[in-house]
Amino acid sequence: MSIAKTYNPKEAEEKWYSYWMDKGFFRSIPDEREPYTIVMPPPNVTGVLHMGHMLNNTIQDVLIRRARMQGKNACWVPGTDHASIATEAKVVAMLKEKGIDKKSLNREDFLKHAWEWKEKYGGIILKQLEKLGASCDWERTKFTMDPDLSDAVIDTFIKFHKAGYIYRGVRMVNWDPQGKTALSDEEVIRKEVNQKLYYIRYKITGTEEHIVIATTRPETIMADTAICINPHDERYLHLKGKTILVPLVNREIPIIQDEYVEMEFGTGCLKVTPAHDLNDYELGQKHNLPVIDILNDDGTLNEKAQILINEDRFVARKKVVKMLEEAGQIEKIEDYKSQVGFSERTDAAIEPKLSMQWFCKMDELAKPALEYVENGTIKLIPEKFFASYKHWMENVKDWCISRQLWWGQRIPAWYNENNEWVVAKTEAEAVTELQAQGKSIQGIRQEDDVLDTWFSSGLWPMSVFDGVRHPDNEDFKYYYPTNDLVTAPEILFFWVARMIIMGHDYTQKPPFRNVYLTGIVRDKLGRKMSKSLGNSPDPIELMEQYGTDGVRVGMLLSSPAGNDLMFDEAYCEQGRNFANKIWNAFRLVKGWESTDAPATAGQKTAALWFKNRFNQAVTEIDEHFANYRLSDALMATYKLIWDDFCAWYLELIKPAYQAPIEKETHKTVKEFFQKVLTLAHPFMPFLTEELWHDELFGDRVAEDCVIVAPYPVIQAYDEQIIKEFTIVQQIISEIRNVRNTKGISPKTALPLAISSTEIDFTKYQESILKLANISELNFVEEKVAGALSFLAGKSECYVKLDADNIDVAAEQERITKEIAYLKGFLTSVDKKLSNERFVQNAKPEIVENERNKKVDAETKIRILEESLAALE
Repeated sequence: MSIAKTYNPKEAEEKWYSYWMDKGFFRSIPDEREPYTIVMPPPNVTGVLHMGHMLNNTIQDVLIRRARMQGKNACWVPGTDHASIATEAKVVAMLKEKGIDKKSLNREDFLKHAWEWKEKYGGIILKQLEKLGASCDWERTKFTMDPDLSDAVIDTFIKFHKAGYIYRGVRMVNWDPQGKTALSDEEVIRKEVNQKLYYIRYKITGTEEHIVIATTRPETIMADTAICINPHDERYLHLKGKTILVPLVNREIPIIQDEYVEMEFGTGCLKVTPAHDLNDYELGQKHNLPVIDILNDDGTLNEKAQILINEDRFVARKKVVKMLEEAGQIEKIEDYKSQVGFSERTDAAIEPKLSMQWFCKMDELAKPALEYVENGTIKLIPEKFFASYKHWMENVKDWCISRQLWWGQRIPAWYNENNEWVVAKTEAEAVTELQAQGKSIQGIRQEDDVLDTWFSSGLWPMSVFDGVRHPDNEDFKYYYPTNDLVTAPEILFFWVARMIIMGHDYTQKPPFRNVYLTGIVRDKLGRKMSKSLGNSPDPIELMEQYGTDGVRVGMLLSSPAGNDLMFDEAYCEQGRNFANKIWNAFRLVKGWESTDAPATAGQKTAALWFKNRFNQAVTEIDEHFANYRLSDALMATYKLIWDDFCAWYLELIKPAYQAPIEKETHKTVKEFFQKVLTLAHPFMPFLTEELWHDELFGDRVAEDCVIVAPYPVIQAYDEQIIKEFTIVQQIISEIRNVRNTKGISPKTALPLAISSTEIDFTKYQESILKLANISELNFVEEKVAGALSFLAGKSECYVKLDADNIDVAAEQERITKEIAYLKGFLTSVDKKLSNERFVQNAKPEIVENERNKKVDAETKIRILEESLAALE
């Protein structure tokens, strides 16, 4: 059967993904093998595949495919997150398009619409991941609001409440006026914003005097309940005990003193607005100030503002400034930059707001989660993220876990007619609990708020195996703790820390062993990819254009762990070219006819070299994987295949045009090709599976697939053989360079003489003659007069050219430059070796390596100086 001239990715991808699914290769059930488990960071049900997902899931698939090939029971659990805020916003928008206002619906009717939306759109991203080649156990697909997972969330809330971790109270929270819900600190993104600093005149009661106060938020002056000055500020000592009038509403408020006020900032006077600033709230608590909340939940002004009622806060700001200017109460206005918090989900400016919410105490819960990372039980990769993780865990605040939404797990708290409450799983249990406390059971109703989405996803590694409800089940005991988590640094605290906290609380074990933190995908200008900038390509379109394997390779070529990825489509093109290179190499080998003859000495030498080079590469690749340097592992694979296998080994054994190849050599190259395919499979699953099943490799049974073929294991290799062949490669490359620089045709055979004591070149004679097109190869002890010379290792090589082809002056210049370079290099090595601290403190092998460099440089300089003298 002939093979197509060009690789057709689309055809191979559709064929082999279906085949893998049909044969159950992705399926995992507990058995006697070592488990290797990854739980997918569940993408939001609102999501479609973007470049971040592409990178994250490619890395996970590489890890899971390699583990599967290593004989481990590889289990990759997929799923989606219900994403309370984002999904509710999508459903509200959908209803609005239909002319339905959420306010007109009761909770039950709204949730019917939400579930309909989820069923219609929620699975899109998982189907897109199939296109990527994601080898997940799709039978294990989970959703964070599946009944069993929701049950686990409710049980956890009750458990934490009984343990004293969860409490209810009025606190200053981050309020999202667009989402109309509270947010945790981690859901607030701080941005530097260009603002105005308004200097406002406040009249001192009973006088014509005024004091000036600087603020960025003039729209909140109606909520002021005091003016605060520093007791050490001599400018304002005369104001102690006096009152002032709030501009526009003329409400009398006291002047208080507190060292909290910075005398150097603004005018040294501070307006205290306890309802709309966290620091002001704490100051107000200290001085028993009243709290006047002038904002509605949607960010509009309410009746307590007395003016501009129902106006949006930012519209009100402009109008308040105009009113103050008209009243002559604006002293001046300055440009000002400051940090403002924005909702991570809706991008609305956050309002500090006093609100009755549910909180989780974090100080005790956080301690074991920090210890796991400090003692290395859990490794953060790269380690640079440990410092920020440690800082956060040591300074963690109580977590606001309630959200004013309907989509999500409803908090299991129940209220009676007197607003007394209990925590219970069901209404019946709540009734029993209220009765036990001697409280009324009339008018019983459940809490309206739902839990923060991160509360449910914090249970993910346990709940996907039903480990919260049934910790003794076979799946949980076998797969938990999981092995690797691949996620983004920006959710290290949102999600990773909370999974560690909850995992420890339930099991006294960490939920995973390694956390691989990917970088942010940026464009080649360094900008973060986003829809608004229009700089984010559609991953599906990329896969259509370059093939899935090409895009996978392109993503990984530029993605060192923890560092941002500067994405350029050229990487995908490079990936596609790599796939084509392998395809064309296969076509070459398949096109050879074999003859019943033994391998030549040169072919055997080439095979011995490649076998050792392959084993060396496997060792390098294994080390890269062990250190989660996937980009380096891919590059090592890439170089082995492109350079060593295709450019050298295949060229060394390739028969003359239309001539047959020796049967033994043909058999060997086919064996090598299959090994190469197994090494490449985790990165390029579709191409490798397509070639694996070609008739060139003989008949295969249905289950004989590269996806489950044994992954190459580390084996011993002979460094001397590799070193010797590296010198042979140098010789061949230098002769090719001579041809290029002298304009000599590759078809013109050249004579070569080698003077060497380091290598027995006779065993490489066939290789040199063939690839360098040498007319005669001589081994000499003396220099060859009138020949062009070069060094390969410590071996001196001579190419005798026609007089017309030798430019003595140019040759002298070349050798002189090379000597100068080597002398500079030798100086730097001598400097190191003369440094006693270096020699005493560096590892012995490093010092020895420097000494070898010195000897090597001195030898090369001597040989080159002799060559230079011979040209005179």
